[in-house]
Amino acid sequence: MPGGCKIVGVTMTRLINTIAAFAAATLLMGGPAVAYERENYVDAGVETLCHKLARKLGSVRLHHCMDAGLQPSGGYSADGLPLAMRTVGYGNPSPSARVLLLGGIHGDEFSGVSIVFNWLRRLDRNGVGDFLWHIVPTANPDGILRRKAQRMNANGVDLNRNFPTPNWDVLSQKYWIKRTRRNPRRYPGHAAASEPETRWIMDEIDRFRPDVVVQVHAPYGIVDFDGEREPPQKLGRLHLRLLGTYPGSLGNYGLQRDVPVLTIELPSAGSMPSQREMDRIWRDMVKWVETNIAPQARVVNSEYR
Repeated sequence: MPGGCKIVGVTMTRLINTIAAFAAATLLMGGPAVAYERENYVDAGVETLCHKLARKLGSVRLHHCMDAGLQPSGGYSADGLPLAMRTVGYGNPSPSARVLLLGGIHGDEFSGVSIVFNWLRRLDRNGVGDFLWHIVPTANPDGILRRKAQRMNANGVDLNRNFPTPNWDVLSQKYWIKRTRRNPRRYPGHAAASEPETRWIMDEIDRFRPDVVVQVHAPYGIVDFDGEREPPQKLGRLHLRLLGTYPGSLGNYGLQRDVPVLTIELPSAGSMPSQREMDRIWRDMVKWVETNIAPQARVVNSEYR
């Protein structure tokens, strides 16, 4: 009997050591990440999008996208990719402002997608503040994921010229033909809101009722603004320079809907600003929303309720 106990003791010791060794090996091989992914479900369509974006963009790692909390928004691109969105701050019953943040409306402006992923990680680290955010890092996944990335969507339409604005049928074609000389990169489409991405943004504005829309573009290196509020004079090193309204642009559409549209034009489409500059742009933007959007938003939202 004592011998049997010894054999069992040795066997148990070996078993414990084996389990410990396996656990250590699992830690080295990234086991916790696997467990994390299992606990935090990622929609299959969003996972496919993340894999494609990670292969395309050097500044967006796969885990950045998979851990970003993106969910299907109900909208899809012309090629059927999800317009993945994250809602941040939904636990706040009375947010001071609702902000719709859009990156990558133009598919060849890589930095406009990458910086939104960077800001999502910042929100995770530093908290969400008093706002309710709807954040879409890439509003034109088909354009960015082409073998050669393109400004337009899969149907060859410039989404930022496809919104229904006054006299769109005449003015959009006139601008495209006479001002751009039929530049295919700026083709507004055969009809206003002809594209699924455009229609989804319109529907999202109706559903979410944002107090401001922030869209990120490149490469003009400025701040642009459409709306009745006081625009920011600068965000980081980017200074205000109003570019005017264009037929079918999101800024023009926002004017018709009385929704201010803040456009952040990064200085390069292919390279990111420094982390310090991205942080400065973010802080200045949030401060501007707090000062110029939130007070009026509280009045409007209380009247709406």
